[in-house]
Amino acid sequence: MNDSLPSSRLEMLRFLERVQVADLERTRRWIAEEERRAAERQRGEQARPPVPDWVIERGIGRDGPPVAVHLGGCHMAKKRWKGVPRDVARRALA
Repeated sequence: MNDSLPSSRLEMLRFLERVQVADLERTRRWIAEEERRAAERQRGEQARPPVPDWVIERGIGRDGPPVAVHLGGCHMAKKRWKGVPRDVARRALA
């Protein structure tokens, strides 16, 4: 007969227990990693600067002229924008 097979039900149950313990430890590591990521995301959101009330979008070039005024957080503002106070935004519109 094959001697490598478990010889008793008890041995099979002990083997099953070891497999399940290993699975549980792996699952706990996954949970800990996901908790770490969630905490990191939360810290990042808390550290993010506040959205400005208004933004001025500039044209191409180092000191490009203003081409648009947007509310802060507007998804239409392109890459070249700067947050400004309300009075600066109003002057840019004029």
